Amino acid sequence: MKIRIGTRKSALALFQANFVKKKIIALGYDVEIVPIISEGDVRDGPLHEIGGKGLFVSTLEDALLKNKIDCAVHSLKDMPAKMNKEFTLAAVIERESYADILVKKNNILFNEMPKGSIIGTSSPRRAAQILSLNKNIDIKPIRGNIATRLDKLQNESFDAIVVADAALNRLNIKCEFSERFSLKEMVPAASQGYIGIQCLNKKNDANKVISSINSEIDMMLADAERSFVEALDGSCISPICILCEYKNNEVNIIAKVLSVDGQKEISHKTQTNLSNLSEEMKKLIELFKSKGAKSLIL
Repeated sequence: MKIRIGTRKSALALFQANFVKKKIIALGYDVEIVPIISEGDVRDGPLHEIGGKGLFVSTLEDALLKNKIDCAVHSLKDMPAKMNKEFTLAAVIERESYADILVKKNNILFNEMPKGSIIGTSSPRRAAQILSLNKNIDIKPIRGNIATRLDKLQNESFDAIVVADAALNRLNIKCEFSERFSLKEMVPAASQGYIGIQCLNKKNDANKVISSINSEIDMMLADAERSFVEALDGSCISPICILCEYKNNEVNIIAKVLSVDGQKEISHKTQTNLSNLSEEMKKLIELFKSKGAKSLIL
């Protein structure tokens, strides 16, 4: 049996697809990579204005429906928290780094950047947290794959850009001047650092193969983070931050919701275990709703 993996054509997407390919080949199956150009790859403008990160997913979902591929490999943080019932998240691969990295044009520390410094990001979550730390920073939208954004940093009027640490690690990119945001400064997006594998919601041999490479604990953590975004009617481009980190048999949870300008926020930390994770997330969601989190992200 051959498993056909659908993926975007960017270097990061292809790395992730080939990472999954190796896992499936190790089980004794043939694998074909099917590169697909997504709507998000060809449309210009800030993501939150043209339809969100779901634009990167919809074309691959269409390929699934038309039986052109057996599964689609995504950066899980790009997938909408509420998925169409025709699809299922069949597997989640062990998490890479969840951190955000500030890549800079020079070696000035973030907390020493002068008024009017320009930081590039098209993520309202990242922008809101930067502005909450320093409202004198100017945020400028930036689009493109990692290589494109790094090139824009050097050749356009940016002093720094924000990228995912996982992307730099997976592509083995070393930056001359960079700074890792602490969790106190920058809480990640739901499922940041995870590779997710999407299939049609049906029982077949291909789905069984994909499910066999799933990391059960990581699926639980990813589902918990995604449930927080879904319950607040958020999307993957809302200023919603959530991390469920499993350490020493405990799940440490940190959640934050901000206004787009970063000047208002609701945050909470808690701890639980895997067996009680679902119930703890329900309590956390109700807490944020009671404090007006839904209206804050509008």
